[in-house]
Amino acid sequence: MILLLAVSLLWAFSFGIIKTMLVGLPSPAVAVIRLGFALMVFAPFLRPRSIAKRTAAWLAGIGAIQFGVMYLLYLQAFQRLQAHEVALFTILTPLYVALLDGALENRLAPRHAAAALLSAVGAGVLVWGGVGTPNFIIGFFIVQGANLCFAAGQIAYKRTRPALPQLSDTHLFAWLTVGAFLATALAAGPLVKWADFAPTALQWGVLAFLGLIASGLGFFAWNLGALRVNTGTLAALNNAKVPLGVLVSLLIFNEHARIERLIFSFGLLATAVWLAETGRKKTAAPDGTAVK
Repeated sequence: MILLLAVSLLWAFSFGIIKTMLVGLPSPAVAVIRLGFALMVFAPFLRPRSIAKRTAAWLAGIGAIQFGVMYLLYLQAFQRLQAHEVALFTILTPLYVALLDGALENRLAPRHAAAALLSAVGAGVLVWGGVGTPNFIIGFFIVQGANLCFAAGQIAYKRTRPALPQLSDTHLFAWLTVGAFLATALAAGPLVKWADFAPTALQWGVLAFLGLIASGLGFFAWNLGALRVNTGTLAALNNAKVPLGVLVSLLIFNEHARIERLIFSFGLLATAVWLAETGRKKTAAPDGTAVK
């Protein structure tokens, strides 16, 4: 859980950075460069000879959906929405995590669903400020597409990782970044006029930070943390970046925030995690240890 909270704090900076510092850059280009930096981090861990081609392709497919297609949609949303609207529309991700996992299990755990719903409400009361962008409906569905991709990737990786105990996490994640980069590169190729793509030195710095740290290390740590919690906790913590983002803006950037909403949001998020954690069913294993 600590890993998920740490990554959420890291991502809390992203909404404002993307909206204010990368304005004017084509979103497909930003996606491919950001994930290209992430691939640079994990490329040294690729071991093609130690993994079946089908398994490598499956992992690359997970990365293509969870990070590649997600980023293409997410960054495109900033072209149509204000930053707070993007933040608002991401709050449904926990519901998708719970629903997708429930569909695969043929059973929706009530506590997981309740935790996801509480998390969404907790984030919603904090970032709701109305939707003033004229084409917000289109933006809403773009963000939901991104949410679904990120949720599906989390569930797929959480279910795939235990079947590959002989391979290291860095090796597996390297294939995810390959898929993510290829997905964005294929999309950006025909859409971006690379001859006119000229980020400033500051923008290159921002892209490097987002790619190497927020995407590379951040996504790796997130998927690693996802393996260590149950689905309800994972769903709830998908929205931790929202109140943390407001807290960062309040303490570091001296922005205005309604303290009562922030406290209420953290309270609902904490309740959601508590609900998910207390819902764990423990049974005795043959050796007498507890199994979650």
